[in-house]
Amino acid sequence: MLHKNRIAVDQALARISDTEGQGSRTFTRVYADAARLAADTADAMGGLGLEQPPLSGMLVSVKDLFDIKGEVTLAGSRALMDSTPADQDAEVVRRLRCAGAAIIGKTNMTEFAFSGLGLNPHYGTPLNSWDRAGARIPGGSSSGAAISITDGMAQAAIGTDTGGSCRIPAALNGIVGMKPSAQSVPMAGAFPLSYSYDSIGPMAADVEMCARVYAVLCNGPYLLERIDPCSITLDIVGNYVLDGMDATVGRAYESALQRLSRAGVAVRELTLPVLDELPSLFTNGGLVAAEAYQRHRELLEAREAEYDPRVSSRIRRGAAISSADYIDLKQLRHRLMEEWFSQTRGGQMVLMPTVPVVAPKISDLNDDEAYQKANLLMLRNPTIANALNGCSVSIPCHDFGEAPVGLMLMGANGNDWRLLSIAQALEEILKACRSPH
Repeated sequence: MLHKNRIAVDQALARISDTEGQGSRTFTRVYADAARLAADTADAMGGLGLEQPPLSGMLVSVKDLFDIKGEVTLAGSRALMDSTPADQDAEVVRRLRCAGAAIIGKTNMTEFAFSGLGLNPHYGTPLNSWDRAGARIPGGSSSGAAISITDGMAQAAIGTDTGGSCRIPAALNGIVGMKPSAQSVPMAGAFPLSYSYDSIGPMAADVEMCARVYAVLCNGPYLLERIDPCSITLDIVGNYVLDGMDATVGRAYESALQRLSRAGVAVRELTLPVLDELPSLFTNGGLVAAEAYQRHRELLEAREAEYDPRVSSRIRRGAAISSADYIDLKQLRHRLMEEWFSQTRGGQMVLMPTVPVVAPKISDLNDDEAYQKANLLMLRNPTIANALNGCSVSIPCHDFGEAPVGLMLMGANGNDWRLLSIAQALEEILKACRSPH
């Protein structure tokens, strides 16, 4: 089909503009003309038989904390509305454009990326793709990114991940989300939350699509490899990550482990004492709150009334962290990173549930105590990879028709392509259970 990319763009734009759909809560900006132009270019090149760039015509959404030249970067907030427009695109946006992607719009998010739930009182909250009638959380902070994929408004999405913000919404909506090694994708032009923990990653319906996008984001070769499941050995984390797990996640997780074992994957349970020390990294909000407060303190003084109070209160916790406390936290993090590497036998890949519960209903989180409890539970497992400077990916592991559940694979820093290759092998084993046939 000579115009397949243009047709895909027009279909996506129709879904975005559908008043019965989630488009208005999923996107904060839509780039219809630019997306059509990119699609037409890809179609023309294909029609002429010309070699095309790696993401030619691919529909990609970008989280609303990446700079787009000439626009104010809102980062899910109203407090930045009067800020100076960006004078150039964020580096990852530039790389996407050079790779031929059709950037269809900017996606909604938790304000300043500071929550794993995905709620936004300023621009609305896109509803989870599962049990939409029940109005469940999309997961955050890259909430709109996930829904842009599940609802056919994009083929891939770019999010950020400071404590699970790509992997949490991926797990809760039944797609794939990746947190790469932080240094592999430049943060230039992305509104920061935590300089120590921030990373940029792709989200898509499957691992192969994530890998294609990641190759562009990291400006490197595409190194996804086919791996025999019988050659894979994985450690199952037996402490910390299973606390508070609900029955639905428990069933899906155990079933996934059994399927992997039957397919030849060697799995062995491992206790990691380092994880029981991890909460000490998060005292008073830890490094994330300290670094967020440093970035926000002047804006908070001037415009705190325009913040989501659930976000501003978390940021203000960083004011209680002294410079000496901050240095202590940095040193503690370094020690725990070394212990993780040692206890995982030199960075062996480990498995765990991405999040221990299914997506709660938004109505159940109106109380601040319930909100904070749910937020901490969502962030607990994914944050391990950020705190310990690893790479991680979440893939779906639930049965067809069941609530989405994510299986999270985590590896040592720099092992991104090995991580993705193993994830694809696991995905192929598990995807049969999600087929309606």
